[in-house]
Amino acid sequence: MAGLRQEVDPDEAGLDVKALDRLDRQIARYVDEGRLPGFLVAVSRGGRVAHLTTYGLRDVAAGLPVEADTLWRIYSMTKPVTAIAVLLLVEEGGLSLDDPLARHLPAFADPRVYDGGSGADLRTRPAAGPILIRHLLTHTAGLTFGFYHQHPVDALYRASGLEYSVPPGADLPETVEVYARMPLQFDPGTQWNYSVASNVLGRVVEVVSGRPLDAFFAERILRPLGMTDTGFHIAPEQAGRLAELYGETDEGGIEPVPGLPVHGRPRFLSGSGGLVSSAYDFHRFMEMLRRGGELDGVRLLSADGVGMMTRNQLPGNAVLRAFGAPAHQEPGNDGLGFGFNVSVVTDPSRTLAPSSLGTYGWTGAATTAFWIDPAHELTVQFMTQVRPKTLKIFPELRRLVHEALTD
Repeated sequence: MAGLRQEVDPDEAGLDVKALDRLDRQIARYVDEGRLPGFLVAVSRGGRVAHLTTYGLRDVAAGLPVEADTLWRIYSMTKPVTAIAVLLLVEEGGLSLDDPLARHLPAFADPRVYDGGSGADLRTRPAAGPILIRHLLTHTAGLTFGFYHQHPVDALYRASGLEYSVPPGADLPETVEVYARMPLQFDPGTQWNYSVASNVLGRVVEVVSGRPLDAFFAERILRPLGMTDTGFHIAPEQAGRLAELYGETDEGGIEPVPGLPVHGRPRFLSGSGGLVSSAYDFHRFMEMLRRGGELDGVRLLSADGVGMMTRNQLPGNAVLRAFGAPAHQEPGNDGLGFGFNVSVVTDPSRTLAPSSLGTYGWTGAATTAFWIDPAHELTVQFMTQVRPKTLKIFPELRRLVHEALTD
């Protein structure tokens, strides 16, 4: 167990103290107004933490404060960890980015694509080509989520027990078999649609490595990086540090809601959103990425591998708003491309919030976020535990951090 701590004064790190105070006050308003229970925000430059704030409560009913060593469900911030796992296997020669998925998971042979209709009248046709591993890493495989309510294939996912991505009681192999029976929304490689793809990648990691996903993560990523508080479940001695999970109510407040089971090893190991982590651990993960795959003398991945992961991989350098399926054609996706399980700023003049070219990162379903700005040697993480309905903090957070940069 380790708690993140501030290592350098903000002004020494090229950050404006008054701007950082403004950041803290602005985000604290969400707590004071009852829209967040509490939060942690950390800003680092050159690998040193220059700003660290904890505010509010990790458990409202128990009156327990957010602390530097609080544990958080990071949900989709799991996806970049899964991408690293895949790239490790690629660099070892066990896998290729251009492998057809069916080479490793035969159930995905001969995929079919939506061709009209809905429900019992839904029509399909053979896909123009196979799903490749790179399609899963870039969310261009044609898979979807059942909770979108945007497309007839989304409805088919729900009818198959996949509204929350996993059929009740199923494990990872069983769940991925259900995915394989679903038609694709579009031909692989032709659109971007955020999806269950990282769960499929988790199963690929298991098959290629011969190890359960949690064991592979622990042995190949988490332990080498010293991420001792990160995993798919928590030990009894960690339970008191776990933040309560909340959901936003229709009135804009918060209430406790159930989440993925983390007390004891879960039956379903989600490469899409299953990890619990701490600010210290995720700081180390971000630093490994920022440093090109190495941390404290341990090289996890080659610099070329990290560079490939954090560059825009969409065809023709496309942006998410233009290349995305209809559900993703929104202003917040302007100026952003997509690498391997991270978004990438390709045009700072078009992004919703101020950003630098090449900045990459991702978010989690409980309003967690991270980003890495290589040009400014900047890493930022924000931790809280609210599943939002209308709550949108990240553009404001990005603007406030950007305003604190003095060089």
